[in-house]
Amino acid sequence: MTEKPAKSHGRLATSVSIKPRDLMEGPPRLKGAWCAKIVTLFPEAFPGTLGLSLTGKALQDGLWALEPIDLRPFGQGKHRNVDDNPAGGGAGMVLRADVVAAALEQAAIGTPADREQWPVIYMSPRGRPLTQAMAQDFAKAEGMTILCGRFEGVDERVLQQFGVQEVSIGDFVLTGGEIAAQVLIDATVRLIPRVLGNQASTEEESFSNGLLEHPQYTRPTVWEGRAIPEILLSGHHAKIADWRRTMAERLTKERRPDLWRAWCAQHMRDPDEDQEL
Repeated sequence: MTEKPAKSHGRLATSVSIKPRDLMEGPPRLKGAWCAKIVTLFPEAFPGTLGLSLTGKALQDGLWALEPIDLRPFGQGKHRNVDDNPAGGGAGMVLRADVVAAALEQAAIGTPADREQWPVIYMSPRGRPLTQAMAQDFAKAEGMTILCGRFEGVDERVLQQFGVQEVSIGDFVLTGGEIAAQVLIDATVRLIPRVLGNQASTEEESFSNGLLEHPQYTRPTVWEGRAIPEILLSGHHAKIADWRRTMAERLTKERRPDLWRAWCAQHMRDPDEDQEL
């Protein structure tokens, strides 16, 4: 008796690689799945935490794909040098334009030229701050290429040549862009349909509607003398929704005045008006 073939969950897609063996390794990818190509000196850093929990399961299921591209093989000379001294002098080293360009050209194979459909990102503290709205836009694209910097940064000319968008995850400096890239990918991938399983859960999160998220509670009902607010146990869904909205407004006003002012402007409310929150 012949064994029945396993059910297909969608057509699989393959991608061109310098190493043909790569086509036979790693998880399958559903055709059209969102893909992140990472240009990095440390490809072994991926998937990292992206390979855990729901994002890891979605990666294994082919709902999204990850393609680290090692920058070192594109280096110059016997020692595959990828950096050089900064023009004008100064401390540290700068990633060479010709080296980075060769890697970005490799990453561009098979991707759309339209930057809305396939953004090319450089993780940089001088970039635009990453927001939920940006992550939502990235999730709607076909994928993205992320350049992870090292040392003192990247030659400005290659960023201009390839129309690279700089993105920051905060006003601080890391030793490299790999951790920042994982943050960006996680924020984006979790918005792809079916990755979280319950897509409705993303609709009540912080920033999704311009406000911080309301407090969350679960069992036990009383813990260390602290009880769950009675309204949440009432079963009255309209009153629960009102309570959650009120708490979201209160937290936003207290902790993020900038978000509160923007939300009030959008909803034609006075941010300084005394309101019973």
